Amino acid sequence: MDDLAGFLRTRRSRVDPSAAGIPTDSRRRVEGLRREEVAHLSGVSVDYYVRLEQGRATQPSEQVLDALARVLGLDETERGHLHRLARQPRRRTRSPTGRPRAELLRVLDLIIDVPALIMDHRMDVVAGNRLAGLLYGRNPTGLNTARHIFLEEAERGLYADWEKCTLDVVGHLRLAAGKHPDDPRLASLVGELSMGSERFRRLWARADVRARTHGRKAYRHPLVGLLELHQENFALPDESGMELIVLSAPPESPAEDGLRLLASLNDGGTLPERGLRVTNST
Repeated sequence: MDDLAGFLRTRRSRVDPSAAGIPTDSRRRVEGLRREEVAHLSGVSVDYYVRLEQGRATQPSEQVLDALARVLGLDETERGHLHRLARQPRRRTRSPTGRPRAELLRVLDLIIDVPALIMDHRMDVVAGNRLAGLLYGRNPTGLNTARHIFLEEAERGLYADWEKCTLDVVGHLRLAAGKHPDDPRLASLVGELSMGSERFRRLWARADVRARTHGRKAYRHPLVGLLELHQENFALPDESGMELIVLSAPPESPAEDGLRLLASLNDGGTLPERGLRVTNST
């Protein structure tokens, strides 16, 4: 699914030569840096760097990887991804599997004022609390959010920042592919999204990686309206690859009022005084 050679090629193409101290003129036809320029700036031979991009050189040293990361302008997430791709084991590794512990599910149920989810590295929701179900208009357990965003939700659907969401999803899946290169379910998901979404294909080809940590997450709920929430991701302290995701609102904000209204819905997704059902916007 992911490889060192492809990642190096895409990162090289985005570097501004002038920022690297290389004079340019109108005759230059190469996008980004040339292979020989990366090699020179990194202090490695041109032949060795060419073999890296062709997948014919294995196990580059830490010093070489650090030099390449510097020249290519990689951020912390991309740097870690580069090192993982270079250190991928030759033998197949098992992908994280399993269900969340019962104790963790009890903690999830104790979160009653904001939506909360447990999600794995494939972006499968393995559990969600009551407000998460009301936010999505369905039981979120079993929902794959990548599939939901690219194949099930229109640009004007649940996700108010749909384009940004697509960037985040592809960046996360690229990162997951580097961590779990032998995961058949992840490979199948990437194939499905590539077949079903032209935007996914274009973004996947860019090989950008993004870590899920925290930030703004805006939803457009059919009854509650716009919910501008803050997402926090908490990696679980085991080898499951799962994260607890909590969506909160600033105090005394319209989003906080919106969450109160969301919580007032019946479990079937209706406003008690009006009897309206919550349905997906697709």
